[in-house]
Amino acid sequence: MSRTIVEPPRLHAALRQSSPLVQCLTNAVVSNFTANVLLAVGAAPAMVDIPGEAGTFAGVAGAVLINLGTPREEQRVAMREAVSAASSAGTPWVLDPVAIGLLSVRTALAEELLALRPTVIRGNASEIRALAGAGAGGRGVDAVDDVESAGGAAAALARRSGGIVAVSGAVDLVTDGSSTVRVPGGDELLTRVTGGGCALGAVIGAFVATGRARGVDDLEAVAAAHAVYSAAAERSAAAASGPGTFAARFLDELAVTGR
Repeated sequence: MSRTIVEPPRLHAALRQSSPLVQCLTNAVVSNFTANVLLAVGAAPAMVDIPGEAGTFAGVAGAVLINLGTPREEQRVAMREAVSAASSAGTPWVLDPVAIGLLSVRTALAEELLALRPTVIRGNASEIRALAGAGAGGRGVDAVDDVESAGGAAAALARRSGGIVAVSGAVDLVTDGSSTVRVPGGDELLTRVTGGGCALGAVIGAFVATGRARGVDDLEAVAAAHAVYSAAAERSAAAASGPGTFAARFLDELAVTGR
């Protein structure tokens, strides 16, 4: 069943007013870009990812991002702490199962965290298929499957986890296992900037935190995050001469929306 969503700019404006605190346990490659994207959309980033602090902070954050891009041992311990604390506090958390399937350490961790019922799972088609047990993963962080081929796996994964599953691609697919929203837009240049997909996971967390405070359900909030992100990418690409200028323009476009 297809769903319509709330007007994304309206929810984005509410996000700017509340400036949700988003804790990011993310990979070393994208940490700076993710923080800048959160600041641009109007949220407050906090890169708290060490044992002994991660759990404490997750209890007061508005949302938590768990990104498995570079899951060193210390960070894996911190991720478990943060997820446990977020679950106890009712804090929404996003799981981004980067490059799972072929790589054993992160795949095992993703399956362990899946059992703890993430609020949102966000990934490319190959990552979502792998987490659902329907595929072997992609080519590193790149998908080898298209979004529609992951639709059934995404719906099954949503029903299994009790959360929302978002599949990124040329047309993003967002599902709660029964209803599905497709979000067109974006631009290929997003795939030429390190952190383009990973930062989206953090933005999703910010939108879900905002939506819950205003009675917007998680499916609508996740779809709105994708719509805002995709629209900013389209506008940035139209004026960019390549990935370098695109990245700067993308931050600028995110900064002016929702005002």
